Amino acid sequence: MAFALPLPRAHASEWLIALAGFAAMYLPIYWWAANGIWQTDDQAHGAIILLVVGWLFWRQQQAILAAPREPAPVTGWAAFATGLLIYLVGRALNVSILELASQLPLILGILLILRGWPAVRAAWFPLIYIVFMVPLPGVFVDAVTGPLKQWISIIAENSLYAAGYPIARNGVMLSIGQYQLLVADACSGLHSMFSLSGLGVLYMYFAARRSLVHNGILLVSILPIAFLANIVRVMVLVLVTYYLGDEAGQGFLHGAAGMVLLLVALAILFGLDTLLSSLVRPRPAAAAPV
Repeated sequence: MAFALPLPRAHASEWLIALAGFAAMYLPIYWWAANGIWQTDDQAHGAIILLVVGWLFWRQQQAILAAPREPAPVTGWAAFATGLLIYLVGRALNVSILELASQLPLILGILLILRGWPAVRAAWFPLIYIVFMVPLPGVFVDAVTGPLKQWISIIAENSLYAAGYPIARNGVMLSIGQYQLLVADACSGLHSMFSLSGLGVLYMYFAARRSLVHNGILLVSILPIAFLANIVRVMVLVLVTYYLGDEAGQGFLHGAAGMVLLLVALAILFGLDTLLSSLVRPRPAAAAPV
C-alpha cells in the first residue's frame, strides 16, 4: 500500500525527518529486545505487538494524512519532551520498561506537532496499543504472581478432585498419583493474561460492536477469560503428567499447552461475543426531526 494522498514536499520532509529520528532512537532498542527479552516466554509477545502496532499505523496512514492540519505545538512539544526524557532515563539506566514506554508520549508529540489532535484521533488505537509492548513492572509482577499461583493451585485441585482424580495440594505443590508438580511463577499466567488482553482488545477493535454495553462486558471479561484459560492449561499439564509421565508433562506437551491456553481463551471470547450479539442490541439512532 502506498500513500494515496500527495503531500507538499515540505510536509513530506517533516514526516521523513520524524520517521528517521524515531528509527535512529528505537531500532537499536528493538534489536536488543529481539535478542533479549523477546526471546523469553514471558515477553515473547513483545515482537508480535511491535509488528501489529506498525501494521496498525500503516493501515491508518491515509486517515492520519487526511486529518485537518491543526498543529498543537505547546502540547505536542510537552509530550515530545516527556517522551524524550523517559527515553534518556531508560537508556541511561538500561530499563526496558522506560525505553519502550517512551514511544507513546513521543509519537503523541510528533503527531500533535506535525498535524494536531485530528491526527491523534485517527491514530488513537495503535497509539494506545503500544502499552502492550511495555513489560510489566517487576514490583507488580512480584506482588501479583504469588496470589495467582495460590488461586490456580486451589481451583485446579478442587476441580480435578471433584472429577475423581487422586490429587492433593500443599501450597502451590500439586500431587497426583506418584507425581508432584510445582505451580511455578511462569504458571501463574500473569504474562499470558497480559498478552491475551492485548489480543482481546485487538479483537474488540476490529469487531467494532456498536453497543457500549456489549463492548463493556467484553472488556471486563478479558482478564477473567485469560485467568480461566490458564487454569485449563495447568489442569491439562497435570493430566498429561498423570497419564503419560513426567517427561511428557515437562517436554514438548508442556510447550504445546501454551497453544491450549490461546485456543481456550479465544474460544471463550468468541463464544461470549456471539452470545452478547444475540442478547444485546445497540440502541437505534434517534429519528431526525421532520
